[in-house]
Amino acid sequence: MAAAMEEEPQDSPEPAAREPRVRDTPEDICLEATANAIALHPARPLLAAGDVDGDVYLYSYSCTEGENRQLWSSGHHLKSCRDVAFSQDGQKLFTVSKDKSIHILTAEEGRLETRFPKAHDSALNCVLPIDNHVFATGDDGGAVKLWDLRRGSAILEARQQEEYISAMTVDGNGKILLTACGDGTLGVFNVKRRRFELLSEPQNGDLTSVVLMKRGRKVACGSSEGTIYLFNWDGFGAASDRFALRAETIDCMVPITDSIVCVGSLDGVIRAVNVLPNRVLGCVGQHLGEPIEQLAVAGDGKLLASSGHDQKVKFWDVSALGSMVVDDYRRKKKKGGPLRALSSKALGSGEDFFADLRDEAEPEAAGKGGDSSDSDSD
Repeated sequence: MAAAMEEEPQDSPEPAAREPRVRDTPEDICLEATANAIALHPARPLLAAGDVDGDVYLYSYSCTEGENRQLWSSGHHLKSCRDVAFSQDGQKLFTVSKDKSIHILTAEEGRLETRFPKAHDSALNCVLPIDNHVFATGDDGGAVKLWDLRRGSAILEARQQEEYISAMTVDGNGKILLTACGDGTLGVFNVKRRRFELLSEPQNGDLTSVVLMKRGRKVACGSSEGTIYLFNWDGFGAASDRFALRAETIDCMVPITDSIVCVGSLDGVIRAVNVLPNRVLGCVGQHLGEPIEQLAVAGDGKLLASSGHDQKVKFWDVSALGSMVVDDYRRKKKKGGPLRALSSKALGSGEDFFADLRDEAEPEAAGKGGDSSDSDSD
């Protein structure tokens, strides 16, 4: 009996080999410097990040605890990396820098494949792959270039806007390129005909982001003054609508569904906003008190990544946004209520921080009228 009792402790280490915990979202990725830019691979769980030191990293991410991995890093840029973007097939990674260079790396191993050393006269700010051969770049001086990798050179050079090009998007056919600018204008370029088409009227503040909504029938632009401007696809000259958030700025914006965008702001809060009818739905997550640099959404629309000045990339579950229905009727809200939490991590450790946030639903019509849920809605 005594011998049996002595053997028992030998079995006790067994529970230590427990299965790794599976989380709702991957763990935070901690960086050595603030990431100006992040991008998620279109098909695989890979995240690219470019930081203020000019370094570019590729990580694999997983919801299994302890499974995030750095796969490679590249230090080819001499100055801050301003933007990163995967090619449509996910095989290449485009990076642009304050050093005026464009680098194209292999996504698999980070090998530098193509380099345009003095691509622009001013520091580059954004890059957008349009198809497997053509991509667009924008710089701090308002210049936009279209490049064709088959020719190894620019096929369009235009400087129609006065300040930095902050963001770009293209329609589903790869025909029309839209550029948001720090001078408050939206630029329209014809990719197929390689020409500039028109400029919108300048809006208040810098335009910081541009996305397509409503199956491509609407264009939404975020501004440095915390307003979302809406344009009809066939009416780029003037905004058809505007929606003021109680956010100090809108620094970045990504579409989650055909009607819902997530916006990142100077206050570190990521808000989910429905477009037409215009509503702030609530808070998806936050970098506590730290400005948000960029947002990226996974190909399936269920996972959002954000980079902030806290030198972290955080992940947020936005799968519930796909099933949210927003009707035209506006319920009367209790003034001064906190933002509604839309993910399990939205409040978390930031409960006290969010006590000061106020429910934000202050639409502002571009012209006459009040709410924006009018004839523009589809």
